[in-house]
Amino acid sequence: MTFTAGTIRTDRLELLPLRVEHAEEMAAVLGDPALHAFIGGEPESPRGLRSRYRRLAAGSSDPAVGWLNWVIRLRTASCLTGTVQATVHFDGSDTVAEVAWVVGTPWQGRGIAAEAARALVDWLGRQGVRTVVAHIHPEHAASAAVATAAGLEATDESHDGEIRWVTTSTQER
Repeated sequence: MTFTAGTIRTDRLELLPLRVEHAEEMAAVLGDPALHAFIGGEPESPRGLRSRYRRLAAGSSDPAVGWLNWVIRLRTASCLTGTVQATVHFDGSDTVAEVAWVVGTPWQGRGIAAEAARALVDWLGRQGVRTVVAHIHPEHAASAAVATAAGLEATDESHDGEIRWVTTSTQER
């Protein structure tokens, strides 16, 4: 089973399949060091993002793993505001997607991440993904709110200091 990232539309947003050409604008969107407070690292240059986006666009070399990446476009402003992604694992009995999101600082607090994450989880369910997982730092209240809005629930499990959030049977949502 393989998936292809197509355009996903919501009331205000378009989730557009990630392209190398997005790197320049996304370097500005993701340029605030505060975005790395919980995930580590630092903002990438346009050149660094181009290189990373090339690798992502090439896809996983493991046929049991799919990489799906989108940029978030706010239609009314005609600008990119962040990203959502899903790493899909095919194991025969279940298809599990690990999801993540990030919205640039100027666009935070507007519900963009929640709307994009909800659209992504719904899309994954329509593709037959039964389990969606996110890993969130326990102090990252905004990301926890996004996960809740997308239908995920916190578990008692943690991985590398992050709480595992999960939803199952997304087709029933």
